Amino acid sequence: MTFPVSSLTGLRIVDLSRVLSGPYCTQILADHGADVIKVEPPTGDETRTWGPPFEGDTAAYYLGINRNKRGISLDLSGDDGRRSLRRLLENADVLIENFKCGTMERWGLGHDALEHEFPRLIYCRVSGFGATGPLGGRPGYDAAVQAMSGIMSINGAKEGDPTRVGVPVVDMVTGLNATIGILLALQERARSGRGQFVDMALYDCALSILHPYSANFFSGAGIPTRTGNAHPNITPYDIFETATVPIFLAVGNDGQFMQLCRVLDAPQIASDPSFATNGDRTAHRDALKGVLLGFMKTLDGVQLAARLIEAGVPCSQVLDVRQALEHPHAAYRQMVIREGDYCGVASPIKLTRTPATYRRPPPRLNEHADSVLNTQLELWDQDA
Repeated sequence: MTFPVSSLTGLRIVDLSRVLSGPYCTQILADHGADVIKVEPPTGDETRTWGPPFEGDTAAYYLGINRNKRGISLDLSGDDGRRSLRRLLENADVLIENFKCGTMERWGLGHDALEHEFPRLIYCRVSGFGATGPLGGRPGYDAAVQAMSGIMSINGAKEGDPTRVGVPVVDMVTGLNATIGILLALQERARSGRGQFVDMALYDCALSILHPYSANFFSGAGIPTRTGNAHPNITPYDIFETATVPIFLAVGNDGQFMQLCRVLDAPQIASDPSFATNGDRTAHRDALKGVLLGFMKTLDGVQLAARLIEAGVPCSQVLDVRQALEHPHAAYRQMVIREGDYCGVASPIKLTRTPATYRRPPPRLNEHADSVLNTQLELWDQDA
């Protein structure tokens, strides 16, 4: 099967990363044409065992973030594995790894060593906290960094306990930032001809997504507290019960608030000076929520949400994962892909001339060793 030329066709990436941030980054790049060789240790990426559920002997967790890659296994603690890696790097554009800080240096494969051998190489390291500083070199996993960065302190019920965000948001935003960093370094290399080091830390990325809580804090608002589903700066921006299903309102301006009142046939709310502006509504958020609930508790939530979104008020009934993935608009946006036995969430990056392509299912452990490492064959795909 042939595929159209994608945005990153010809880009060659050696992916030494495991778990989530690194593999998520390289799947994004692979979806858009990069030839990614996933190099796993002899025991494999640990997420192969992170189940159930499993498909065969491979966990769904692994399958969700490793498509479009070729897979090999190398023992980088030994000379043979390091020689094989250097052969791959001779024609590679990018190396990404997330070993514990100091491991690659101990093997003679750190950035300082490799930049002399491969001056055009972009070297991206994903770590918990970076290599230096008070926490330098410490291990970091998503949930622990959520706790340390303040994210858990602002997430959860108002009177409840600090709560982990359900999706691994720190890992995934680090993967996104690693993608951006690699593309920035490649753009700069087009001018200078030189590679550089992309230093990505989960800790840094977690702090970077504290908006608007960090901005509020810097402006003197004090230490943020949990507000449940409510927004700290915008009202009404919260979940509301109806006679049938809960809905979420995300009213961002006065015009939308007026439309909400019109749909509810509640002009008295719109004319109340306590609710005239967003500042007024936020200052009286509890009173406003009580008034709105009085109107909504007799209405069908599905119908109300449809009427509100039609009127331009951002709103939705609260869907579960199955409902979200099977929604007609998800199908229209082609956000679920099925290729053979593989099913997954598609790339959200929609390009008109060079769209994402789905060329390979996630590799089995060491699946492509022969085609990648056999000296009689090409190391890299010519049409990847």
